[in-house]
Amino acid sequence: MAETCRICASLVADSMEGMMEAIALAKSEGADMVELRLDLIKDFKGGEDLARLLTSRLLPAIVTFRPTWEYGQYDGDEETRQQVLRRAVELGADFIDVELQVAQSFVCKHQSLLESSRPNTRVIVSSHNYQSTPSSEDLATLAAKIISTGADIVKIAVMASTITDTSRVFELLSHAQVPTIALSMGEYGLISRLLAPKFGGFLTFGCLGQGKESAPGQPTVTELVDIYRLRSQGRDTRVYGLIGKPVSQSKGPLIHNAAMEKNGFNGVYVPFLVDNVPEFLDVFGSSPDFGGFSVTIPHKEAAMSCCSHEVDPSVQSLGALNTLVNKGQKLLGYNTDWNAATSAVEEGLIEREKLRKGIEIDGSRVLEGRLVVVLGAGGAGKGLVYGAKTRGAHVVIANRSHGRAVELAIRQGAIAVPLSEVCEDGAVERLLEKVRAQHSDLQDKEPVLVNTTSVGMVPNVEETPVPVGALKGYGLVFDAIYNPLETRLLREAKSVGATIVSGLEMFVRQANAQFNLFTGEQDQHHRRPYQQF
Repeated sequence: MAETCRICASLVADSMEGMMEAIALAKSEGADMVELRLDLIKDFKGGEDLARLLTSRLLPAIVTFRPTWEYGQYDGDEETRQQVLRRAVELGADFIDVELQVAQSFVCKHQSLLESSRPNTRVIVSSHNYQSTPSSEDLATLAAKIISTGADIVKIAVMASTITDTSRVFELLSHAQVPTIALSMGEYGLISRLLAPKFGGFLTFGCLGQGKESAPGQPTVTELVDIYRLRSQGRDTRVYGLIGKPVSQSKGPLIHNAAMEKNGFNGVYVPFLVDNVPEFLDVFGSSPDFGGFSVTIPHKEAAMSCCSHEVDPSVQSLGALNTLVNKGQKLLGYNTDWNAATSAVEEGLIEREKLRKGIEIDGSRVLEGRLVVVLGAGGAGKGLVYGAKTRGAHVVIANRSHGRAVELAIRQGAIAVPLSEVCEDGAVERLLEKVRAQHSDLQDKEPVLVNTTSVGMVPNVEETPVPVGALKGYGLVFDAIYNPLETRLLREAKSVGATIVSGLEMFVRQANAQFNLFTGEQDQHHRRPYQQF
């Protein structure tokens, strides 16, 4: 029977006191075990300090004394280092980590001691490649070489230069015949750490906070326990996630995983840092292990070419999607953005009218005849233009690349203007005049400004797509960004009297619709797993 995947906190304290405190913190944060990185402790006193750590440990421990030639910090005598590892076995350490380069000689030299110590002490034989990810064949050969040394547990860590490199690590884990730790390092390798239980990993490493990683790409123990629910993952868990670049700022894993847990759905939602969408989907898209994907900047249009069939009529009209669902190893495309964003704007306008006039208005017609200015002509921008036009609004599009704005305007029956025209003081009145000249049915309703660009997103929170002087005259300003919740654009719009709507409103609505698509629930109003968020 396969062993349950453990969450191991790799401890990087540089003093004995710090290491003891880190052990206690790891236990409180939910780690199953710890890795004691002895090579990081300054003035480490060998057997004396080791005995202190092991006799007072609160969790099972891996003793690691990593030399510089294997990317560690210890640069002393090799015989002295190996004596510390031997002493760890004598003191009853749960695991010792021995580098492949010296494993054969170490195991042979201490064979009698190691055999008498099993199963209390197990030997992890490790190999680290900080340059690349070898081929599947080379990884299998490497694992066999490690096993031949007498290792109880195989550990292979490689560097991912693209997210598809992780597929070879998953393949290695899936076919492992002995307990195996296989991880991809770096930001592209994060999913190998988050999905270790799914693919049969013996353990996965987490750190105790940002800046305390022992290897590039480590998530925190808290994230592994609370967000990605590693203890709930199994071989039959289906994987979902967000395709984008960047993805680290996304709140998607936080709320999708919470919704899956609340609804008893056996799935996990992770961030996919993707450079090339067709390449990524060619590797993961048709796998039965992967159930579906959210798609964000900058891939909403590129993902269109990867669909087997666009089942959502809006997808073809928009030329962009934000959701892919794997059904029968075919990718079906949907767009939940446009309705989510449009309804968020409508609700904001209804609330504004209620507060200002004390009356309820017809939500289905609140955008009818109104000027809506959309910044951005990408996937999200297309969704807002489509939604506003569907509701009867008059739409003006401004984009950094004016040509793309013109192309979208022609396609959707809107008006394209240079971005500079939206950013001038008094822009609203001039835009109204331009629209009125072409559309006699423009109604006397407060205009709406919608930002679908990434300007103002973390970390560039002091940027804004439109200066405050050009915001006067808008009744409502919507920003599709939700990190931060209140962008500079929204703050300044509020200061001139506009009602503001955060991108969180759109995000929650579209995420709820995606959840229903992922889980097979067709009635998108039946379940609201995201309302409390």
